[in-house]
Amino acid sequence: MSTVAFIGLGNMGGPMAINLAKAGHTVTAFDLSEKALAAVKAEGVNIAASAADAIAGAEAVISMLPAGQHVLAVYLDEETGILKQLNKGALVLDCSTIDADSARALAKAGAELGVGVMDAPVSGGVAAAQAGTLSFMCGGSAEDFERAKAILAGMGKNIFHAGDNGAGQVAKMCNNMLLAIHMIGTAEALQLGANNGLDPKVLSEIMLASSGRNWSLEVYNPYPGVQENSAASKGYQPGFMVDLMIKDLGLAMENSIDSKSSVPMGSLARSLYTAHGMAGNGQKDFSSILNLLRKPS
Repeated sequence: MSTVAFIGLGNMGGPMAINLAKAGHTVTAFDLSEKALAAVKAEGVNIAASAADAIAGAEAVISMLPAGQHVLAVYLDEETGILKQLNKGALVLDCSTIDADSARALAKAGAELGVGVMDAPVSGGVAAAQAGTLSFMCGGSAEDFERAKAILAGMGKNIFHAGDNGAGQVAKMCNNMLLAIHMIGTAEALQLGANNGLDPKVLSEIMLASSGRNWSLEVYNPYPGVQENSAASKGYQPGFMVDLMIKDLGLAMENSIDSKSSVPMGSLARSLYTAHGMAGNGQKDFSSILNLLRKPS
């Protein structure tokens, strides 16, 4: 078992830190929120007054932060950056969803200091974070990946080595673009059926047994009342917020320009989610995109 520092205890990071402690690792966490710190402390996680205090003696550091600028500030800030304070041979696992260039910049800085760095963004949402069944998409060296697996296994069940540094972020970006596309398609199909008098639950069962079957339909149905425990049946409480989907689709669009990739469906998905967010739905679950497609009452 390892001594691990955990930076960032939001909706995803908090449950991840708790599961890591339950798996037998010694976990010390830091977050700007006192409430978040109190929640993990009650579950056996040690808490620290600062990121610098959290990493004291740590063999590995896990971070779960909002965006690339926050990741680079925490690790590389000239005055407060924690990367230079880590012991040589330590391992950084950044589980934030950020742009691949920022992930590569952090890895380069780590290599210069003798610190291993992997980008390891996750998929599965809050429910999987709580259940310890996340999927990790890792970018970095094969050696660091082998070291990382023993730690990540405490928080997830699917751990993939996507390639070199930045590859994990590219994999996550592609996955979430596809997720947005098939969530919108699923919502469209269900609403079209409902507009024609079909029971959305029956239509879901038909499509699940047919060629339209997909994850959004099967696991995260966007129509209220079809699945008892879905976000849709709980007033679209997140889950995974619309604002976060807009952020992730923005990363995909920026990368598509840099890589000269044609992503017409991804571009349309971003436009639809942006319109939905601008209508005051940014804090709702991303499956609430169905409401954008409903007839005005």
